[in-house]
Amino acid sequence: MSKETPCIAVCMMDPKTKLCFGCGRTLPEIAQWHRMDSAERLAVMAELPARMAEAGLAQIAERPTSS
Repeated sequence: MSKETPCIAVCMMDPKTKLCFGCGRTLPEIAQWHRMDSAERLAVMAELPARMAEAGLAQIAERPTSS
């Protein structure tokens, strides 16, 4: 996976917070992701840890990358 995506292939939405359990993005963010430029993606990614902590969602460890 690219470094410019927070996706860890745990794609399930929390019905209460409307955030993805795996990455913390909203459905609109996920849908627009491929249209965002690098700066927009990095800005969203910078918000995700705090967003997930505030929502009470445990951050799942990153998926190992294969070499």
